[in-house]
Amino acid sequence: MTHLNYAHLRYFWVVAREGHLTRAAANLNVSQSTLSVQIKRLEEQLGQQLFERRNRQLVLTEAGRIALDHADSIFLLGEELLGTLGRQTGVDRVLRVGAISTLSRNFQIAFLAPLIGRDDVRIILRSGNLAALQADLEAHRIDLLLSNLAPPQESGAAWVAHLIDQQPVSLVCRPGRAGCGGGLAGLLANEPLILPSADSNIRIGFDALLDRMGIAPRIAAEVDDMALIRLLARENVGVAVIPPIVVRDELAQGHLIEAARIAELAESFYVITPTRRFPNPLVRPLIQQARLQTGDRDGASPAGP
Repeated sequence: MTHLNYAHLRYFWVVAREGHLTRAAANLNVSQSTLSVQIKRLEEQLGQQLFERRNRQLVLTEAGRIALDHADSIFLLGEELLGTLGRQTGVDRVLRVGAISTLSRNFQIAFLAPLIGRDDVRIILRSGNLAALQADLEAHRIDLLLSNLAPPQESGAAWVAHLIDQQPVSLVCRPGRAGCGGGLAGLLANEPLILPSADSNIRIGFDALLDRMGIAPRIAAEVDDMALIRLLARENVGVAVIPPIVVRDELAQGHLIEAARIAELAESFYVITPTRRFPNPLVRPLIQQARLQTGDRDGASPAGP
């Protein structure tokens, strides 16, 4: 029986975490050539290439990402063993999630709810812009990407955008605000508005709606963070253009009210996954559960092979 060489695995683990052969060799107190040989032997044993070079940088392949997941768990367990001799622990499964920084926190929590609190699952959540997170997805640094934008279709792109939900957009304000008793047109024409930033899908559709209605709005604030829009609405800065899911708790508690529904607008929520040979087994059940909760909308939009 062939056994895994854990010394080779540790060398790989350090290189993967450092992202640079020179720094890893210094940390391990070995030469770069020795380190390269040891990693090559691990690749031969696993039958998979673990790194590829891009612009003088070592980038994990998909197989390398999976090997790193296991190495993280293996060496974490080793550290726990040293600290708590005799304690029984299981191997954590890791899910690495990227989320657009402006995305509704309520949507993120609802999507990840089936895994939150599980002792055998560790969730690593990163936020950022779409371009940076898409690069992380393609480099296998994250397992899925949560977004309210689908990445542009490109030839050779190796991802699938699953449309999980579409939420309506409303005008939301503090109870008792003088202008919030009128209709949609009156609110848009007369009330100071708290708007998403100009590059958001909601704002693009909203600006087109105002143009069709011939309304020049009073803009109190333009914000690229839904959480901040919610806070500004609570502070009575103006009337917020926002999906109700973002302020679900405030609506339930009566801190805010839905003054008018904008029927022409909706916000889409996507789960973007890479077309991987070795997908993280935690991902598919999450998508299936999300579809069940939202009426199993038909929203998969494939790209690439």
